[in-house]
Amino acid sequence: MNIKKFKIFEIVGVPAIYLIATFLHFVYDLTGGSTLSILFGSVNESVWEHIKIFAVGFMVWTIVEFLFAKPPFKKFVTVKVFMLYFLSLLIPVFFYTYNLFTVEPVLWLDLLSSFVFVTLTQYISYLLITNDNKISDYFPLALMLLMLYYLMFFSFTVFPPKIELFRDYETGMFGIIEDHIDVGACFMTKS
Repeated sequence: MNIKKFKIFEIVGVPAIYLIATFLHFVYDLTGGSTLSILFGSVNESVWEHIKIFAVGFMVWTIVEFLFAKPPFKKFVTVKVFMLYFLSLLIPVFFYTYNLFTVEPVLWLDLLSSFVFVTLTQYISYLLITNDNKISDYFPLALMLLMLYYLMFFSFTVFPPKIELFRDYETGMFGIIEDHIDVGACFMTKS
């Protein structure tokens, strides 16, 4: 593996992942709610849907990286799966922590923190893949974790558990929200 080339892909991955996630935030509305946009885009303003768009962006860039940088397969897959979970945990932990001190979400803080988290994820990924370690020994575990992730991923948008992580911040509803819903009435009934 060409480490210099791989480093460039990891660095370029930061804005690339962020741009993919930004596009996926709006793709559901842009496509009129197509099936693919439901699976890969954000269907509401819940924390889960924001985790989802960054996870998709991360995985899309991971495929691009693998095809062009040609890193060692087992090590690369293992690290990227662990980093997928890491990124997916950073977003809600930070969001709910800072929301202990604010009345409502702060858009600029959400945008900045997600960029920082993608940067941190790519940096750690680079260190683990280029470092001499035995992380590829966890390849079977990584494959099981990847399957579990995508099982949750494809299920929770359509059938979200009724917990705060999946609650839309604008309406208080869960999952796919119809266009003709009276947002004001939903807001008034939130508890």
